Amino acid sequence: MPCDTVLLIDPIFREHLKGRYDHPERSERIDAVVSGLQTAGLLDRAGRVDRRAATEEELMFCHTHAYLNAAHRDIAAGLDCLSTGDTDVTSNSWDIASQAVGGVLNATNAVILRKARNAFCVVRPPGHHATPSRGMGFCLFNNVAIAARHAQRVHGLERVAIVDWDVHHGNGTQDIFYSDPSVHYLSTHQWPLYPGTGRADETGEGSGVGTTMNFPFPAGSGRKEILGAIQNSWLPAMAQFKPELLLISAGFDSRIDDLLGSFTLTDHDFTDLTEVMLEVADQYAGGRLVSVLEGGYNLTGLASAAAAHVEALCGSL
Repeated sequence: MPCDTVLLIDPIFREHLKGRYDHPERSERIDAVVSGLQTAGLLDRAGRVDRRAATEEELMFCHTHAYLNAAHRDIAAGLDCLSTGDTDVTSNSWDIASQAVGGVLNATNAVILRKARNAFCVVRPPGHHATPSRGMGFCLFNNVAIAARHAQRVHGLERVAIVDWDVHHGNGTQDIFYSDPSVHYLSTHQWPLYPGTGRADETGEGSGVGTTMNFPFPAGSGRKEILGAIQNSWLPAMAQFKPELLLISAGFDSRIDDLLGSFTLTDHDFTDLTEVMLEVADQYAGGRLVSVLEGGYNLTGLASAAAAHVEALCGSL
């Protein structure tokens, strides 16, 4: 049965770091997600949204002109790594990362304009470590953060909530909105682990105090800790904040047996997490939810967890 979920899936997202089989953030991650969705019968149920290149103006919603110039220069010069941080690149990385942002904005448009109820964006490279002034980790541009700003500046939404369940803290997303009360950011993440940010006492600054929520948990944590934090702390916060759009940094490296993390979430847990997100979106945001792929490096686990997530999105009506 068709559903009102749209997917952003395109072969171009395989091309970043193509051939780098030694790199955990490799092209086969896209293949794994597509295979998982196909096996679950979800590709034929969901609609599609097209990719496009983001404009410089859109990238500057969250990134400085100096950083964009440096990243473009580094990639055009054939560097293997951005000079601003530890992000590996190939000669096509700028173009592909720009297509990821533009595609996520297309998905955001579709959801806000009620052409779809929700969306899942299967993109590479991921984004949540990218700060205003530097790429970090595996991230060039902050896909989710730019989508939040796009929702506000283009569509006039006032309040956007971001939930980041990647095993790593989304330091870039936090930095972008740390003093902004109009964007609520929650992260559950393993501690200690890269990038070393996301202490529980990092709650925002200035007028943004209270709209950042961090839940650092030790290795071995799972459903009890992560779902517990969302149910016991985030749900009451959402009752006060009342988001008009919900964005998910959907990192499946918080699943059991991932290569880069030691959390123990199962596919069933991702179903339950997604259903909580849908309930909040339905209650406050007219169902409007956009999910964007972040981490997930065990290909088998990534395939099944992404399928569980999309199955829940499709079953939301």
